[in-house]
Amino acid sequence: MQDRPTHPSLFPAVDVTATPPAAPPAHADRFEPEQLRLLRDLVSAQDRQNELIEELVGLLGASNRQRSQELNQWKSANPDLAQKCRQAAESLSRVQTSFLESLTDEVNDHADALADGEFFLGEFVDRFGPRLAHLNGVLQVLAQLSGPAQQ
Repeated sequence: MQDRPTHPSLFPAVDVTATPPAAPPAHADRFEPEQLRLLRDLVSAQDRQNELIEELVGLLGASNRQRSQELNQWKSANPDLAQKCRQAAESLSRVQTSFLESLTDEVNDHADALADGEFFLGEFVDRFGPRLAHLNGVLQVLAQLSGPAQQ
């Protein structure tokens, strides 16, 4: 028979005998009003935060609704131009797709050089960055000003 080393138990023994609950300390009563006051203060502060968030959401929603209303008024006042904006956005979207294809081909073909060479990365960003940023900006404006699609 082999001697097994004794290890301390991972789980301590638990006494499950019925005993009456311990009486709260005598000084516990004097802390209760302070705890209640702190909890009420927390609830009050949280209510104020909720009111401020609701007000902020209302302001942002009103601003967005006003902007949307102004855009719709502009589109109603300029239906032909809005339709031309849609056509231009669709055409420019195809140009953007072609541009993104050439950009991704460039990245895939020169991934190592982009990762290792700061000069090559700078040239790449100079070559594609401004054009992509401006193209995205123009597309966004045209899309916002565009009228409904022709059926």
